[in-house]
Amino acid sequence: MADTVFKLDPEIIIGRDTVNRAGALCGRRGKKIMLATERGLCEKKLVERLIKILEDAGIETILFDEINAHAGADEAENAASLARGARCDMVIGFGCLKTQHIARLVSVLAASPLGLFELLDGIREENAFLPYSAIPTEGADPFLFSDCLVAVDPRDKSVKLVKCPPGHCKAAILDPGLSEPLSGQLAFAAAFDGLCISLEAYCSTRANFLSDSLLEQAISLYAGIIHSHAENRAFDFPAAAANAGFFMSLGASASAPGIGTALAFALSSKFPVAKSLCSAALLPYVMEKLVAARPEKMAKAAALMGEIVEAASTADAANMAVEAVRRRMGQMSLPARLKDFNLSLDRMVPAAEAARSLEIVASSPWTVASEDAYDLLKQAF
Repeated sequence: MADTVFKLDPEIIIGRDTVNRAGALCGRRGKKIMLATERGLCEKKLVERLIKILEDAGIETILFDEINAHAGADEAENAASLARGARCDMVIGFGCLKTQHIARLVSVLAASPLGLFELLDGIREENAFLPYSAIPTEGADPFLFSDCLVAVDPRDKSVKLVKCPPGHCKAAILDPGLSEPLSGQLAFAAAFDGLCISLEAYCSTRANFLSDSLLEQAISLYAGIIHSHAENRAFDFPAAAANAGFFMSLGASASAPGIGTALAFALSSKFPVAKSLCSAALLPYVMEKLVAARPEKMAKAAALMGEIVEAASTADAANMAVEAVRRRMGQMSLPARLKDFNLSLDRMVPAAEAARSLEIVASSPWTVASEDAYDLLKQAF
């Protein structure tokens, strides 16, 4: 087991209506803040509510609401130019997973002497940044508490992992009341997405006793969400998702996700399909690899997912986890193949190569070459 090296910088507040504390929390870092968000939240009056909270704390808000579902890193460059011109003291990312990562990139670009493409090409600025605060509304983010962010390179729509300056994320507010109500397949896929990240980090070569403890909680919580969805039981989905996402994000920051997560990011960067749907389609095939590489952990995961494993061998118990996921996906009528999203297998080679090049893949519990990443896509296609 790897040594445990863990440093958590942001101040974290979890709970319903904790967004009301955003003014006090962010006001410690400055009085002029850029709010990077998406247009849909403006239409739902959530942005208006947050701006009022900030104004009541004496904070001037510079709004950038041009982030959309298919935005690339060039949007961060536009926002950073606005933040520099307005002399902002801080950046708040308010919105979905993509919004969070673009807003984090804004916080680095706005104060860095480096340009966008230098950062995308791996040059790192250690000290220059604007403090950043995260207020997510949806999405399972494995990098929320780490020093990395995911960016879409506008030159070729490839996915890149950008290293952030240490300590640039100062606060995170996880308020279930802000969660966007997902419907149908996206709601189901979000839980499988979080489960995929949790299982990969749980089986990673960087896993340790701390990450195991956190990720076991995440696996159990995501399984509970999936069971409740499949059985059409009433439950508080936003609160359950927020709790599961917290344990997953914290556990992943102490470990690392793997090739399945990397491929899901790469596909959603290259093609107009949600990352969570890609992750769900890849999950059973990723799990088969994890069963072969880490049978003991996958057997434990099966038990955490509610499977009866007491009389089963380790191998049989591990395989129960895979079958449970396939069974639940069928019950929810989730797309089980990447071809269901009108993707072309011939165009997936660059996505496989981009995913394989991400640093997190090196921590997968089996050696992943570029052809292995493409084989995984072919199996899921």
